[in-house]
Amino acid sequence: MAKVNKRLAVLVGCNYPNTQFELHGCINDVVAMKDLLVKRFGFDPTNIKLLTDASAVTGEGSSSVVLPTGENIKAALSKMVSQAEAGDVLYFHYSGHRTRIPKPAHIFGHDEAIVPCDFNLITDVDFRQLVNQLPKGASFTILSDSCHSGGLIDKEKEQIGPSTYRAASSLSYKAKNIPFESILEHLTTLTGINTSDIGTHLLESFGANASLKFLTPQLESELFDFLKADEGILLSGCQADETSADMNPMESGGKAYGAFRNAVQMVLKENSGRLSNKEVVMMARKVLEAQGFDQHPCLYCSDENADATFLCQPEAKPY
Repeated sequence: MAKVNKRLAVLVGCNYPNTQFELHGCINDVVAMKDLLVKRFGFDPTNIKLLTDASAVTGEGSSSVVLPTGENIKAALSKMVSQAEAGDVLYFHYSGHRTRIPKPAHIFGHDEAIVPCDFNLITDVDFRQLVNQLPKGASFTILSDSCHSGGLIDKEKEQIGPSTYRAASSLSYKAKNIPFESILEHLTTLTGINTSDIGTHLLESFGANASLKFLTPQLESELFDFLKADEGILLSGCQADETSADMNPMESGGKAYGAFRNAVQMVLKENSGRLSNKEVVMMARKVLEAQGFDQHPCLYCSDENADATFLCQPEAKPY
């Protein structure tokens, strides 16, 4: 019997309920994405891991509810990557806040990080390590519907980058970004340590479950300097200097949603055939522009994967 390639997914939706950072559409996004993966892309529901902070509102304590803490997200991703074999299709969807960690004054730029519900940041270095562990022939697609989305896989090649076009948007929405200063203030409250070094706070709060960037900073220079084509594919909700929109029910007239996830889903619904990663991103840009959003999705991956079929769609199938 011929080997059947696996399709594995981890879907994370963080609404941060009952906090000053609350969003509205992130859980709706991952529920909708799970449905899409099953109906359009042939994922078995048992191979889709869903992590949301919905239980923080409902108070549910069921063992089936897994909160999107930093530790839980990394454990789910590590398990998915460890199961991967040549030909397998891996997918990680993240809807939630992002932040940008400033580098020391002598180093230009920022480091990208997603913000789990417990603020145990997961950085671009963590995603680079996961991609580096993939067996040859497996693919790992990340769709990040969050602010400042570019660069989440450290040193991944930019295929579709920043746009100079700026829309005159009149839409009202909440940006999926928590300023670094707010992250630092929150963690300082937890640790009681008077320092502006984010690594100190994360290590004090989360110990060995903190990001690799802070556990072993030398990894970035020792392991990731050698660049080569890999199987990491990042579809980002916007470019590095932009925000991604979270539309709440008052503004959208229905269910809350993330603008980028919604645009991707619209593109796929209107095009039942196979689309490349590049086509999905370019079409999503057009949808967002037509809707009046001032955000430009980007694509980071190898040259080969730019033209590869999004999630290796097995056959033309209407959704």
